[in-house]
Amino acid sequence: MSEIANVRSSSTGIAHVSSQATAAFNRISWGAVFAGVVVALATQLLLNLLGVGIGFAVLDPAGSDNPEASTFSIAGGIWFIGAGILASLVGGYVAGRLSGRPSSTTGGYQGLTTWAATTLVILYLLTTSVGTLVGGAFQGLSSLIGGAGQVATAVATAVAPAVENTADPFGAIERQIREASGGSDPQSLRSAAVSAVRAAITTDEANAEDARNRAADAVARAQNIPLDQARTQVQRYEEGYRAAVEEAKQQAARAAEVAATTLSTAAIAGFLSLAIGAIAAWLGGMAGTKKAIVVDEDH
Repeated sequence: MSEIANVRSSSTGIAHVSSQATAAFNRISWGAVFAGVVVALATQLLLNLLGVGIGFAVLDPAGSDNPEASTFSIAGGIWFIGAGILASLVGGYVAGRLSGRPSSTTGGYQGLTTWAATTLVILYLLTTSVGTLVGGAFQGLSSLIGGAGQVATAVATAVAPAVENTADPFGAIERQIREASGGSDPQSLRSAAVSAVRAAITTDEANAEDARNRAADAVARAQNIPLDQARTQVQRYEEGYRAAVEEAKQQAARAAEVAATTLSTAAIAGFLSLAIGAIAAWLGGMAGTKKAIVVDEDH
């Protein structure tokens, strides 16, 4: 750091700093960044452990007075975001202080670099097998990063019934046909009726009328009812099938809309929390900067 000492003052009292000294003043200190990362990780670890402890402390073992699971999730998310911002501030401050740079802007960059390195380290820990070593301390960030995956799982769960109904909305109709009584050979007649009704419902419009007549005949024999009544029954089956398909499509559309909204909200919340953490790290780095400059006038 001999360049830093290369500062002279003129008769006007204005300090003149050489280009080498300026470069030294603004050079990043990776040792300070590393120290800031370590302190930030440790701070977040401690705060998350404190949050877990407080969370378990408010639980009622008997289960009579426990808050809802959604309340715990929201409170845990807020706690983790706050812990991350505070850890960023502390890590940035340490990096700015240990860098020894007299420029507050340089200290801010030290803090911002510390925040970026800390974020990448946590991402690495949570996306590799090494993440198992950190346990539940970073569970909040894991949930935040894994939000897309969790949303995708929730969407799959919500959409699955709709998709299943769309793939075979005939299931409920088949149960109705098989549960109906009548006919001399219930098993075979009901199976024939199921096949005929399915063909009538799913066939193209050109062959629909013939398919409906065959279905009505099969239902009449299977349920031992008049042909006219069987035709009415087939018409009800067809209407029920179309209603089931439409309802399944609406469920899938609603589930997709909820999924898109949830994913968008999670992404925006993640962006805001990380952005605030970056600002906190910058401010911490500036606050930790040593303002005093020692001027060597011996020469």
